[in-house]
Amino acid sequence: MTENWTDQNLTMARRSGQTIKVALVEDQPDIRDGLKLLIDATEGYSCTGSYGSMEEAIDEIGQSPPDLVLSDIGLPGMSGIEGIRILKQRFPRLLLLMLSIYDDDDRIFDALCAGACGYLLKRTSASRLLEGITEAVMGGTSLSPDVANRVLTLFRNTWPPQRDDNELTSDQVHLLKLLIEGHNYATAAEKLNVTRDAIRFQMQLIFDKMHVAYRSAGSRILEEKLTR
Repeated sequence: MTENWTDQNLTMARRSGQTIKVALVEDQPDIRDGLKLLIDATEGYSCTGSYGSMEEAIDEIGQSPPDLVLSDIGLPGMSGIEGIRILKQRFPRLLLLMLSIYDDDDRIFDALCAGACGYLLKRTSASRLLEGITEAVMGGTSLSPDVANRVLTLFRNTWPPQRDDNELTSDQVHLLKLLIEGHNYATAAEKLNVTRDAIRFQMQLIFDKMHVAYRSAGSRILEEKLTR
């Protein structure tokens, strides 16, 4: 394997054996209550707060800080993406995982570049949602198959970056294709004959490169508009 595809977890802090504390930001009461019930009813997870808006979450979340915030994007008032930026400024170590009906490029990449640790669609099953929360807390990146496909497409359609090390390696492309096929970290690790820690590390590298690629694409589009 290439580009430091090793078994070492590097800077990822393990929290296995500890209860994962989750806060919810969702404006639809039935969905919010369902998610709270799912989290509280599952051993190893606890819902520390549920909020109907980002404004409410920003005001109150510091009273009982969670490990991770599971947030919608289309919220009344402040959007989930705007809220991510503010929460990351106030609580740099707070993890923010998006759960949305939207699967368009702009919302996906704006959320990820704003600091979200993953992006899941609301059609994600309960088991995969819990798995995504766990992977995020363990230092990984949670992406629905459709979202992983968008990330891969971004690299294919983006103009060549200035530095070769911003391009995806063949191993990273293979990993994204496995996620698109519906594999999780465990089954992808088995397919690639590496550990789950190695998968997490490679996903972080992909995220870092994605930020560069998305900014490059945006800059190129803006430049074309200005020179027309």
